[in-house]
Amino acid sequence: MPQQEFSLYDLNRLLRRAVQASFPDRYWVRAELSEVRENASSGHCYLEFVEKSPSGQIVARAKGMIWASVYRMLKLYFERETGQRFTSGIKVLTEVSPDFHELYGYSLTVHDIDPSYTLGDMARHRAQILRRLQEDGVADMNKELEWPLLPRRIAVISSATAAGYGDFMNQLHRNRNGYRFYTSIFTAVMQGEQVEDSVIAALERIYDHAECFDGVVIIRGGGATSDLNCFDSYRLALHIAQFPLPVITGIGHDRDDTVIDAVANVRVKTPTAAAEWLIDRMERADGLFRQLRDSVVSSVKQRLESERQAVRDIVHGYKFLAGQVRQNEQIRLYRMRQTLRMCAVDYVEAARYRVRSLSKELPSLLKWVLAEKKPPLTRLSDTLNVQLSRRIGAELERLTLMERTIELVSPERLLEKGYTLTLKAGKVVRSAAEIEPGDILCTWLADGKIESKVIK
Repeated sequence: MPQQEFSLYDLNRLLRRAVQASFPDRYWVRAELSEVRENASSGHCYLEFVEKSPSGQIVARAKGMIWASVYRMLKLYFERETGQRFTSGIKVLTEVSPDFHELYGYSLTVHDIDPSYTLGDMARHRAQILRRLQEDGVADMNKELEWPLLPRRIAVISSATAAGYGDFMNQLHRNRNGYRFYTSIFTAVMQGEQVEDSVIAALERIYDHAECFDGVVIIRGGGATSDLNCFDSYRLALHIAQFPLPVITGIGHDRDDTVIDAVANVRVKTPTAAAEWLIDRMERADGLFRQLRDSVVSSVKQRLESERQAVRDIVHGYKFLAGQVRQNEQIRLYRMRQTLRMCAVDYVEAARYRVRSLSKELPSLLKWVLAEKKPPLTRLSDTLNVQLSRRIGAELERLTLMERTIELVSPERLLEKGYTLTLKAGKVVRSAAEIEPGDILCTWLADGKIESKVIK
């Protein structure tokens, strides 16, 4: 039997019929898009589907296409639902019909797509990274860092030309309270495949000067949500989680969190919100300082009033004590004066009495002596009379002089002559060295006393 021969076209046509007969329905297929290419003239979209093993090796491949009329609707629907661009590198669940063309070979025609599958895959990817960070024990390291009370020195990672960077700087440096911030920009690519390496390089540059900063802000302006995939990076998240300075992320999105948002110390929605967070931190510190200031002022006022009252009490007690001492000294001086006067009078009277007694007894004694021994004592009697008369006169003069001297040196007589008696704290002042500025002195005169305060 001769072998049947086919042209390539005929064989491909048979294959096409076989495929159409064997796969007449549409099928939901899970795959990864390794290539997405839109024809600018026709509007058709050409795809390449791949499936990878757990080790990352491609185990299946197929071409695909979406007709222009279907592609316009599917693309808009997919990106609105997922916030993700319809581009290569994503996993999709699509409704396809298998086809075989004589010229183009085997391909899959896409009729519909399920965005929830892609969302789930993105969420699973983030969850895997976060779980890995938790297992490594680093997920919460940056969150545990404390911001300084006054976060003023800020390292900014951003594109220098990004609108978000301009908004951040304007909001921060033109704040309502006039707080001073010191910012340094470390430029980085904030969109595309270079984001991971670029941001890590910026972090490493900041690390070299970490002592110069209080914290780090990573910001980017608005853009497609699909651009956020670059921030779902294990390497980038690992660097942020272990960074020695607290990190704020404000990468311009509201709905979705990225992996770096989950490990950063603070996550805000926008660059402007990052600036507001720093300003609010300064306001809280300012309010705390005001409370401390008011508390200190109040405590000082209370202490001053307490000390003033204590001084008033001391002054009042001192005045009372000084009055008591002065009165006691006055009484003591009066008693001393009286005692001195009485003693002087008694002494003089006693001396006079002894002299009078002797003068009365002496003639009788002399007469007796003379009567016994008149001859030998005649001359002695005459001499003794003369000497006794002189002695009595001398003694009388000495007693009179002593009386006058006592009267002259009495405190009252001294005061009458213009002398004064100065007391300090009830004690007689004998030297200028005993006096200090501010001392209160009491000076006694003949007709009264003077209280004075030493100035110099």
